[in-house]
Amino acid sequence: MARTRQDEAARLDDAARAGWLYYVAGKTQDEIAQTLQISRQSAQRLVSLSVSAGLVKVRIDHPIAACLDLARRLRERFGLSFAEVVPSDASSPSTTLGIALAGAAEMERRLRQSEPLIIAMGTGRTLKAAVEHLPPMDCPQHRIVSLTGNITLDGSASVYNVIFSMADAIRAPHHPMPLPVVVSSPQERALLHEQKVVRRTLSLAAGAGVVFVGVGEIGPDAPLVKDGYITAEECADLVGLGAVGEIVGWAFDAQGRIIDCAYNERVASVPLPAGPGAESIALAMGERKLPAIRAALSGGLVSGLITDEATSERLLAA
Repeated sequence: MARTRQDEAARLDDAARAGWLYYVAGKTQDEIAQTLQISRQSAQRLVSLSVSAGLVKVRIDHPIAACLDLARRLRERFGLSFAEVVPSDASSPSTTLGIALAGAAEMERRLRQSEPLIIAMGTGRTLKAAVEHLPPMDCPQHRIVSLTGNITLDGSASVYNVIFSMADAIRAPHHPMPLPVVVSSPQERALLHEQKVVRRTLSLAAGAGVVFVGVGEIGPDAPLVKDGYITAEECADLVGLGAVGEIVGWAFDAQGRIIDCAYNERVASVPLPAGPGAESIALAMGERKLPAIRAALSGGLVSGLITDEATSERLLAA
């Protein structure tokens, strides 16, 4: 009897994985068969089972056992309050669709709460993808606040500042940060932070109940450089100082410590880590980001993580 239950649980796990690959990742049944190393007929039956067993709705609701175990181990290893691991698509290791959907689901869960909540938002591609999957909602009881500015070196606005995308879907008071991400000097930052509207935004962010952020790597392909916030020379200087990653502009080292340097003295974002009582959840995955993610977790810069199987396995193997 126990063996039968185990077999059934394993079959449902396989059905959930096949359903995710088919309905979320958009894979064909032939591609699913190759990924799971089964016949095309078996793949077809598993996809059908994912529907008949009620696993497929808008998202896959069935928790895959391997992902649950990885999430548990991440919480234990890094002392996290929250961790969610989504299946990896071995044929497309760079896709962020899975964690974007999981991030959207977690945001939606918080937004559905009736108790007023301040939700602070970072920036980045993965975070923006998650926001784009949010359904239209009326949430007048909540306030959405940005952790960072959206102005680049040439004065243009970044397309990856998610608070404006979020405002399109969520009808709630929104509070952008009307600042550059990095200013010209510590004196300019102090002056700008004294402005009434900026003080108000900083104060709101300090009282956030939950924070959602992306994690950027520091290196040749650093988002800070690609998005026009700093120059390649400034990024090289940060690498020389031991920087491995950044969150809302703040550069940190391999131990997750905010680096004491001239660059960080010019970052105008809300300080890290988040204020007392705030849960800070990072959405991040990928080989290039591993040192940055590991450092952010080890240093307590975030208290939660949404990632994929491959990234979580590498984090736990280190």
